[in-house]
Amino acid sequence: MSKSAAYAFCEQLAREHYENFPVASLLLPRRMRPHIAAIYAFARTADDFADEPGRDPAERLRLLADFRERLQRAAANERPADDDHIFIALHDTIERCRLRVQLLDDLLSAFEQDVRVSRYSTWTDVLDYCRRSANPVGRLVLGVAGIHDAAADRASDAVCTALQLANFWQDFGRDWRNGRLYVPAEESRRHGASEAGLDRPALGPEWTATIRGCVERTRALFAEGRPVADFVDGRLRLELRATWLGGVRILEKIEGMGYDTLNARPRLRAADGARIAARVVLW
Repeated sequence: MSKSAAYAFCEQLAREHYENFPVASLLLPRRMRPHIAAIYAFARTADDFADEPGRDPAERLRLLADFRERLQRAAANERPADDDHIFIALHDTIERCRLRVQLLDDLLSAFEQDVRVSRYSTWTDVLDYCRRSANPVGRLVLGVAGIHDAAADRASDAVCTALQLANFWQDFGRDWRNGRLYVPAEESRRHGASEAGLDRPALGPEWTATIRGCVERTRALFAEGRPVADFVDGRLRLELRATWLGGVRILEKIEGMGYDTLNARPRLRAADGARIAARVVLW
């Protein structure tokens, strides 16, 4: 398979599965799109291995281990198989953009953790997960943009961790029903909340206070990472502003619904998009 065909495969996968990752956005500079799509295809496929319903955990871990072996071969400049669309594109992206392979390996370690771990004791545990599940994404995007700067990385890490946490509180009810709880036990205990309280029809005051505390901590991380857009220019600057504003808007919507994301999931709608677009301009 040619590199162009491999990239086309990754871009198609990105369009079909686009979420909060800046893949299909028209704001993203055209030269970056194939490389971001290759990274996304890698991460999306590996994440699906970890989360696929009904698949035995041992099989999920086997698939992730196989993905790691293919990543290591690509990093060692071994030619991927002719039908290995993702790694043909990813190998080229790693070389062209001088990306650190450890960042991609960190993503795999977080996906493996999703298979093995369903509860977190402390904020330190949760933030360490975010360090591997979210922060590599921002650093890889900066790398594709040609930005290799420690201060930019720190700001990016804060935003990416905040985006991951915002997604946790957004998906709080869905994750709970799927057997996962990302709220650290130390936070819920601080407010007198217990897991038994999540089996009630309505979110009680203890869990409302817990989610409020989680949102406040996440908002502080967004504030810390806001300068990340200043390290880039042009359309990418607008893209990063929009991504930041989208995450903050999710927190606003969680607050607006009384923090009860156990029974409803806030989503960004067309009106939110218009609001974000206006804020990008007025930034």
